[in-house]
Amino acid sequence: MTSHHGGPAGGQWPHPVIRLQHEQQLFAHGRGVQDHVADRITAFAGSMRFVYVHVAWFAGWIMINEGIFGQAAVFDPFPFGLLTMIVSLEAIFLSTFVMVSQNRQAARDTIRADLNFEASVRSEVWSTNLGRALGLDPEEIERQTQELLAASRDKMNSEMGRPQE
Repeated sequence: MTSHHGGPAGGQWPHPVIRLQHEQQLFAHGRGVQDHVADRITAFAGSMRFVYVHVAWFAGWIMINEGIFGQAAVFDPFPFGLLTMIVSLEAIFLSTFVMVSQNRQAARDTIRADLNFEASVRSEVWSTNLGRALGLDPEEIERQTQELLAASRDKMNSEMGRPQE
């Protein structure tokens, strides 16, 4: 068994010549305080704790304004205009935070797709060169690959009820 520090026969593993950046490193680079705040608010707004807080808040608001603690405590009588305004403003802000987080997720997905494409191109170049070094015909391998992909696509399409290509 070898470790990262010791290679075969006790030697050192060579350092990689090419290194792909990790998506989290690329993504974290452009992330500011506002992005952190938006992500935290969106995470809280998408939790059951958020729901429980709002159920308690609405129930308390309605009970107070229906006079359960006496008419002197009523500050927003039915139809609860102040509550309606507050909830509307909250919805506006929450939807904005959600959109900010969705835009950031879309940017992250783009970075991930770019890195995956780069890794796939590297793999293809390496595979082609290794195949040639082993005396394999890249065109024949590509033809076989295309046949396998077409058969797989046809099977997937038939299972999903899509027309065959």
